[in-house]
Amino acid sequence: MSEDANLLALLSALLFGYLLGSIPFGVIFTRMAGLGDIRKVGSGNIGATNVLRTGRKGLAAATLIGDALKGTAAVLIARAWAPDLATIAALGAFLGHLFPIWLRFKGGKGVATFIGILIGLKPLVALAFVAIWLGVAFATRYSSLSALVASAASPLVLWLLGEPRMAGVAGVLAVLLWWKHSENIQRLLTGSEGRIGQKG
Repeated sequence: MSEDANLLALLSALLFGYLLGSIPFGVIFTRMAGLGDIRKVGSGNIGATNVLRTGRKGLAAATLIGDALKGTAAVLIARAWAPDLATIAALGAFLGHLFPIWLRFKGGKGVATFIGILIGLKPLVALAFVAIWLGVAFATRYSSLSALVASAASPLVLWLLGEPRMAGVAGVLAVLLWWKHSENIQRLLTGSEGRIGQKG
């Protein structure tokens, strides 16, 4: 493959992943349910956690699954096209979720999509992510801290499994996820972050 053709393939995979990742399931599902714009509810985030604040657990679950599966789909479809493009499509899907063109580049925080991407790249690492998340959540009852720790651990697990390229991409995704959680990090540092199950 020539350099021009290789570059075109990389850009196509990135764009494909981005467009798939930018599908705002939280916005779509809540509007279909007649609940209005989820961005005007709670934190204003489009993810499952904020959808849950509407009191509709089914919609929150559907949003979680949709946001995860778009990451998985981007990886698997790109891999079927060309194995080397799977990680590029993964990066595109994550960027699409965080910065969707349809919502003026104001998207979610990426936890579900991160897990979905791991399912596509290396299911064992997705299980490790969930296990770490559950362990930290059980110990601290902080959902945000659980996601931060699990995302930071994922590149290391991939590296230990002999997947340096995947580990590099996961590292980039983890940095972006931490950046999107900057407000949560500040609240964690000041002790004002809400805990799982906390009311008010």
